[in-house]
Amino acid sequence: MAVMLKSLQEISRLRQAGRIVAETYEALRPYVVPGMNTVELDKIAEDFIRSKGATPVYKGYGARPARSGYPAIPAFPATICVAINDVICHGFPGAQQYLQEGDIIGIDVGVRYNGWVGDSCVTFAVGEVDSEACALLDAAKRCMELGIEQARSGNRLGDIGAAIQMYAESHGFSTVRELCGHGVGRSIHEDPTYSHVGPAKIGLKLRPGMVFTVEPMLNAGKPDIRVHADQWTVSTADGSRSAQFEHTIAITDGEPEILTQL
Repeated sequence: MAVMLKSLQEISRLRQAGRIVAETYEALRPYVVPGMNTVELDKIAEDFIRSKGATPVYKGYGARPARSGYPAIPAFPATICVAINDVICHGFPGAQQYLQEGDIIGIDVGVRYNGWVGDSCVTFAVGEVDSEACALLDAAKRCMELGIEQARSGNRLGDIGAAIQMYAESHGFSTVRELCGHGVGRSIHEDPTYSHVGPAKIGLKLRPGMVFTVEPMLNAGKPDIRVHADQWTVSTADGSRSAQFEHTIAITDGEPEILTQL
């Protein structure tokens, strides 16, 4: 695992990219309402990102030709990833996809600004949602917060996953295993890569200068996933709802610094 430690100057540049991500959510928030089309949300996000002199990271990302035992993967077609209800992550915006009262929607935003990347995810309630959805959203956000609290120099990546898994399961939810937190820098995906489950006291030891995401994905049912035919969209295998919150953080000599907030 080749983890690139970031200098204070580089973290400052990552902070600038992260702020644009946070501002994009504030631009989107008024439009996450019943009747809104997800392609329109995508356009709002792209227009805002480009108005800040940044570019969408996800648009055009990830194309891969077919190889032995694996199908071809097309480039991601949009600025934002959308995850409605049972979709966990990486869903495409769709021209016939309209938000409905009671939905939950995860919106993942990644930008590149002056060569550096910011990456975050927020799950929104659409109008009034039921009590299970409220509990799921609250637990997913709290799991992210607890994970960030463990992201201190001298701790290990397993400490982050253990804190997340313990809280999620104690509240009746499960944590997705296959989809991971990852390093962020000049690329959207760098080392380290780690799972949001325990046990504690294992994995890479955290050091100042590391920059990575904390992005637990909680399912209301079982943790199993299903990958769709588009090779991108991931949903829960049992049809239960899923919620995710994500920040990009920097390890410091003291408290972890959240880079993707206002």
